[in-house]
Amino acid sequence: MGTVTTSDGIEIFYKDWGSGQPIVFSHGWPLSADDWDTQMLFFLQQGYRVVAHDRRGHGRSTQTGDGHDMDHYADDLAAVVEHLDLHDAIHVGHSTGGGEVTHYLARHGESRAAKAALLCAVPPLMVKTDANPEGLPKDVFDDLQAQLAANRSEFYRALPSGPFYGFNRPGAEPSEAIIANWWRQGMMGGAKAHYDGIVAFSQTDFTEDLKKITIPVLVMHSEDDQIVPYVASGPKSAELLKNSVLKTYTDLPHGMPTTHADAINAELLEFLRS
Repeated sequence: MGTVTTSDGIEIFYKDWGSGQPIVFSHGWPLSADDWDTQMLFFLQQGYRVVAHDRRGHGRSTQTGDGHDMDHYADDLAAVVEHLDLHDAIHVGHSTGGGEVTHYLARHGESRAAKAALLCAVPPLMVKTDANPEGLPKDVFDDLQAQLAANRSEFYRALPSGPFYGFNRPGAEPSEAIIANWWRQGMMGGAKAHYDGIVAFSQTDFTEDLKKITIPVLVMHSEDDQIVPYVASGPKSAELLKNSVLKTYTDLPHGMPTTHADAINAELLEFLRS
């Protein structure tokens, strides 16, 4: 574990375990590198070097009031990659982290990257527009900001207890440990970063970024994702990418890397070895 200081003076916390080809994990909103613990331990045992960082304002990184946008997210990821001098890296991003990975590859190039995977990721664009009618209305995201501002702790219990992990589905068995771990990670971060981050993940258009990426990309998404709608994301991203594989699930939740880690890890491993 360590930190790297960005060009604007922000300390970014990261974990760096093992040796071999590096896999760099980018987490979802409003979580931290800890959300990848299961994947990091699994791929470490498979002989990979595993790296994950806390996005600025999240987890153990600086709780700055500024820079909560995809340009800074991508630049911070680049700072970690360059600080650790990573080459031939595999970038894996979940949800907002998938947007971060996409923008990083388009903004900083692919010279240090080999492959990427986007899991339930926000690209190409989450918010509904005339050009993106399948997206969610802007008032959905305005409501998320309102709930965060009113009572962040309560909001961070409700979201994982319901749609994030699909625990609101008939027959689902909620895991208190998973819910509590989501809450713990969320409350570690800064309210301002999380508030601004909602705009970053919902209103950034990654269409042109996706078109620039040439390395192989695995796109994994579930039709039952209640956070990032499948019709506006997974298949659209796969179509825009030059070299993609789309893996569609029918009934897994947005948080499938946690609830279905065995299946997701196996799919990722097969892609990395192919």
